[in-house]
Amino acid sequence: MKKLLLLLVFLPLYIWGSEGMWLPCCLSKQTQQVMKEMGLELSSEQLYNPGGKALANAVVSFGGFCSGVVVSPDGLVFTNHHCGYDAIQQHSSVEHDYLRDGFVADSLSKELPNPDLFVSFLIRTEDVTERVLQAIPVGTKENDRALIVDSISTLIAQEAVANDTLLRAEITPFYGGNEFYLSVYKDYYDVRLVFAPPSSVGKFGGDTDNWVWPRHTGDFSVFRIYADQNNQPAAYSPENVPYHPDYFAPVSLGGYEQGSFCMTMGYPGSTSRYLSSFGIDERVNTDNAAMINVRTIKQAIWKNAMEKSDDIRIKYASKYAQSSNYWKNSIGMNQAVKELKVIEKKQALECQLQEWVRREPDKRSKYARVLTELELNYRNRRNAARAMAYFGETFANGPELITAALAVLNFDFEAEESDLERNMRQLLEIYANMDISVDKQVFVAMLKEYATEVGKEFLPDVYSLIEKDFKGDYQAYVDDLYTRSSLKTPHGFEQVVRGDTTYVLFDDPAASFAIDMLVKFYEFNQSVEEASMNIEKNERLLNEAMREMEADRVFYPDANSTMRLSFGMVGGYSPKDAIEYSYFTTTKGIFDKIRQYKGDSDFDVLPSVVECLRRKNFGRYATGDGNMNVCFISDNDITGGNSGSGMFNGKGELIGLAFDGNWEAMSGDIVFEPNLQRCIGVDIRYVLYMIEKYGKASCLIDELKLKD
Repeated sequence: MKKLLLLLVFLPLYIWGSEGMWLPCCLSKQTQQVMKEMGLELSSEQLYNPGGKALANAVVSFGGFCSGVVVSPDGLVFTNHHCGYDAIQQHSSVEHDYLRDGFVADSLSKELPNPDLFVSFLIRTEDVTERVLQAIPVGTKENDRALIVDSISTLIAQEAVANDTLLRAEITPFYGGNEFYLSVYKDYYDVRLVFAPPSSVGKFGGDTDNWVWPRHTGDFSVFRIYADQNNQPAAYSPENVPYHPDYFAPVSLGGYEQGSFCMTMGYPGSTSRYLSSFGIDERVNTDNAAMINVRTIKQAIWKNAMEKSDDIRIKYASKYAQSSNYWKNSIGMNQAVKELKVIEKKQALECQLQEWVRREPDKRSKYARVLTELELNYRNRRNAARAMAYFGETFANGPELITAALAVLNFDFEAEESDLERNMRQLLEIYANMDISVDKQVFVAMLKEYATEVGKEFLPDVYSLIEKDFKGDYQAYVDDLYTRSSLKTPHGFEQVVRGDTTYVLFDDPAASFAIDMLVKFYEFNQSVEEASMNIEKNERLLNEAMREMEADRVFYPDANSTMRLSFGMVGGYSPKDAIEYSYFTTTKGIFDKIRQYKGDSDFDVLPSVVECLRRKNFGRYATGDGNMNVCFISDNDITGGNSGSGMFNGKGELIGLAFDGNWEAMSGDIVFEPNLQRCIGVDIRYVLYMIEKYGKASCLIDELKLKD
């Protein structure tokens, strides 16, 4: 520790602490040095090594929305329970309720395939900034710039994988579009469910505990990657065999202590750390406000129906979980932005920038009007942006009948066979998980909410129809629409497929409503296009100016679903005066919460789970005092998409799976709060205990490389 403190004297503050989601390919020597001083024992080549064996080879993007880590020579993948939730739900029924009871495959033949689920391995990352920017002539307008970037990016990506049809390439903008990186991936499409704990383990605490510490949630699930006989990607086939990875992560039984080095690797989705104060204001008071208000109404309808019917509970479980997750996140973010004075801090930084521009004559022509232009254009689109936010939540993300109608209207019958099959499955899945009576309630509520929250100039034409033909009665309109629409079941779509001339899709009332929505959305986009282009340009210039002003600082890029590494230390925190949180929780806390929240479904636990924990047969997974740790926290920098990321010790051994952030720092996507921000992970020993002792799946434990 003394050595580390001496080091900090000579290193800029950007290196110290846990802030930053770093590209594994581009770690500076200073960053690597600090990581080693904090406890990392691996070299940079052992972290990331294209063409060789490294820890990054074991990290996968899970489905494009989560992360995971490969932990066995036979392709086992550990991820979060909530990441596997949709797959678990799809396999569940009233007769086989894997959401409630959990799932264990006791042999390879019992592992369940999941159409459309895939994992992606990163093959390499390459900086292509120079080539992209060279293609953009000086003085190019913003909309033309976007077209040029898209074209040259497509070309570079195609070139990168021209000699290997099994690879996929993407060009992703960094630093607001000031830099560009190529990422090459290999996708595996046969991913099967192997193990899922009961929801009373994997989702223990539900909405109540979501985004909250202390946590006692066993948020994990287990999948297996399958490949063809040559270990290459292949669509699902009974002939496929378990995938054999180049590298898989060892699993530690040694645990952690206060101050232990901790590193995460995964695919964080999106942060906005360099967003202007005006952009933050729009996100809080427009986007988040709409999400909070609308989803509060919609989720209440869903939850009421789910509590009355097991069939509806299973149908809506995944949708509800996804919706409520970001609903609560938005509530917490808005609260944290206010309490932590995030906008005021950003405004102070912008004032510093203005002073710097005044002192630098050569910068004035480029940056002098950036903040003025941002303020003006955010103000110009304010009302329309608010209406668009409510429009998206109430209609585009509202009644599932309209979702289905939009899918039918946009269905590509000329797609390749594999894409056609996938699109068909996804459309039919909408119907399979929709209850008409529930959807009608949502539809009526959404029509009312939208009309209440936006000005008349933003109402689609359908509102005039409702007023004229139904005397403003939303319920009567919705009842009539569902009665007359053939799209409330797959029947209408089947008529389109068959070419049934007795059915005209565009005359279907649900399709007509969807078309009305598309027209209105186009009008919205047109009305804000100029302001939005100006905002995009000036947010990019603001990012560039900030980096120039602090030229001695190494800036990490915002999260954008590319692989990132973050590092920090295991440790507790103090959210308020006289309150101290420990860095871990134990099974004792599960029993405490069961008693505290008696009768609350979020804390209902299966008797079989209770009995298993009560026996305290923790064996080699116990801590030194004989207890069982459930969750722990570190100050690693994570966000959505990091769910399922491996949490590793200094040797690169798996000690946990990241699954959440903490309530006090919900503004973390906008600004990192080092004293408050924590990454919540499930202890890998608790994962192994539940697999072996509760699930009776010792065969899975035998696949792992365990380290004491």
